[in-house]
Amino acid sequence: MASRTRKGSDPLADLPPWARKLAQAYYTKTVSTFLLHGAVRDLQPLGPADDRSYGPLKQFLTDELFGGRSHVLHYDRSSGIRAATPDSQKDFTRSLSAYDTLYGTEYAKVLPRDPGRALQILENYLRMRLSDGQSLALIIDFAETIAPGGEMGSLSAEDRFVLATLVKWASDPQFLAGDLSIVLLVENLAEISGRLSRNPYVASIELPLPNEEERQDFVQVKLQGKRLASVSEIPAPALAKMSAGLSRINLDRILTEATEREVRITPELLKEKKKEIIQAECHGLLEFIEPVHTLDSVAGHGRAKEMLRQAAAALKKGRIEVLPMGYLISGPVGTGKTFLATCFAGEIGIPCVKFLNFRSQWQGVTEANLEKIFNLLKALWPVAVMVDEADAFLGNREASGDSGTSSRVFASIASFMGNTEYRGKIVWFLLTARPDLLPVDLKRQGRAEEHLALFYPQSDAERDELARVVAKKVRVPHLPSFASLLPKGTQMSGADIEAVLVRAKFRALAAGREEPTEEDVRTVVADFVPPSYPLEIELQNLAAVQECTSRELLPDVYRTMERDSITRRIRELKLLLEER
Repeated sequence: MASRTRKGSDPLADLPPWARKLAQAYYTKTVSTFLLHGAVRDLQPLGPADDRSYGPLKQFLTDELFGGRSHVLHYDRSSGIRAATPDSQKDFTRSLSAYDTLYGTEYAKVLPRDPGRALQILENYLRMRLSDGQSLALIIDFAETIAPGGEMGSLSAEDRFVLATLVKWASDPQFLAGDLSIVLLVENLAEISGRLSRNPYVASIELPLPNEEERQDFVQVKLQGKRLASVSEIPAPALAKMSAGLSRINLDRILTEATEREVRITPELLKEKKKEIIQAECHGLLEFIEPVHTLDSVAGHGRAKEMLRQAAAALKKGRIEVLPMGYLISGPVGTGKTFLATCFAGEIGIPCVKFLNFRSQWQGVTEANLEKIFNLLKALWPVAVMVDEADAFLGNREASGDSGTSSRVFASIASFMGNTEYRGKIVWFLLTARPDLLPVDLKRQGRAEEHLALFYPQSDAERDELARVVAKKVRVPHLPSFASLLPKGTQMSGADIEAVLVRAKFRALAAGREEPTEEDVRTVVADFVPPSYPLEIELQNLAAVQECTSRELLPDVYRTMERDSITRRIRELKLLLEER
C-alpha cells in the first residue's frame, strides 16, 4: 500500500499510528471508504526516518500510502477533479472523452466542479478502471461541504444526492472487492453527515495532534543540522514538552521566526506564542490560563490544599493511576474556588484552560466546537480544565427545545469526562456555588470524584491570614490584624476583604497619599456594607456540606450536623427563595 522503503520486516513500521490503522483496515478488505478527521491540516512525515521531510496530508496520502496505485485522484468542491500525476491526468481525460461521446456531454473541455456531476464522472472512471484490474485511490477534501451534517429534510437536493452516492460507494460490492480506497477528509467529525460517520462500511480514523516524541523529531528535521542552542534557550526535550497542544504547522511558524528573524526562543516567548496560537485556533472556545501562583498563595482551606498537594505530588511522580478523574469544588460565592483550581495547576506547572461558550445557534456547530476542544485537551495533557458555574454551563441530559443538541452535548461531555484513559492526564475542576443543581451524571465517582467544600473564614486567625494574602495581591501594606477592625461576628468573603482594601487605596489616593493607612481601612470597614443575601448564602453553605466527600473539610458547626436535618433545611430554603 505504501511506497517508502523501510528497515525491518514490518512494511508499516515508519507510518504514523493513524496511517497504520488505515493500512490494516485496508488489508482486511472489509472497507474501502475511510473518513479521516482531526488534524487533517497539519504536516505529516514524508520518507523513511533516516531521510525525513514533512508535507501536507494529501501529499502524504498520495506519495506514502497510495504511491503504488495505478491512479490517484483528488476532488474538492473548490478545485474540482485533479489527478496526482500527468500520466493519470491523461488517462482520466481520455476516459472523459469517451464519456462525452457516450452521453453527449463536453466535460473533457471544462471539468465540472459541482459534486452532483463530478461524482457521477468519478464513479464511471472508477468502475471502468477497476474492471481493467487497476488499483485506485480517490481523496475527497473538505468532505463536510458536500455531505454536511443535519437532518435529511434540511439538506438540498444536491446534498441528498451526494450523500446517497457516498453511502452507496461505501458498501458497493465492486468497490469492496477491487483495489480501491476512497478517503474523505474533514476537520470535525460532527460537521459531516452521521450517515457516513456512523456507517459500518466507513472506517473513521482520528488524526491526533503530534505527541512529544513526534514534536521533537519535527524540530530536529526543521533545523536541518543546526544546533538548537543557536536559536533557542530551551533544550530539545523541554521544547517538545512545552509545545504540547501545538500542531507541526504551529511549531514550524515559531521555529521559522527564530531562524529567519533571529528571535530567540525563550520559555516566556514560547508560553506567549502557545497561548496566542491555541486561543486563536479555538476561536474563543477556551481561555488559556498560565498559572502564576501555587497553593502557597491560597489562604485558609488547609485540608483542601493538603489534598490537592498530595495529588500534585503523585502527578509529579507519574503515578497518574491514583489520581481522581476530577474535582467538584463548591462553596458560597467569594470563597476562591477558581483561584484554588488555578493554583493547583501552578503547583505542578501544567497548563490550565477554562471552558468558554462553545454553544452556537447553528445546527452542528456546537458539536463541532466540542470535538475541537476535546482534541486539543488530548494533545495538551497533562492539563487542568476549569468549568466555572458548572451547574448552569454544562446543562443536563433532560434539556429540550433545541432538536436534542443540549442533551447530545451533555452526553458527550459526560462520556469524555468518564473515560479512564485520561485519568491524571486531564484533571477536571467543576466549580459551582450550587452543587445540588449539578446533574448526578457529572459528580458521581468516575467523573468529578473528589468533592471539596470551601467556606468563609471561621475564626479571626483565618480572617487575618486571608487579609494578608489579599493585601499582598492588591499591594496594600501589611495590617497588624484585619479581624480586629471588624465588628464582632462579622463574616466576610475574600471578595469582600478585597473590596474593602481597594476602597482604602482609593481613599488614600483621593487624599493625595500613595499608601492607605490603618485608619483608612478602619474608616472603610465602618462604612462598608457588603451585599447581604443570607438565605442564598445559607443554602450555598448547606449544599456544599451535603456534597462534600471529606468530613475534615467541614467547619465544626457543620461537621456534627445530621444529614437529614441538612436536607430538610435545604428544602425549606428553596421554598422560601421561590416565594420571593
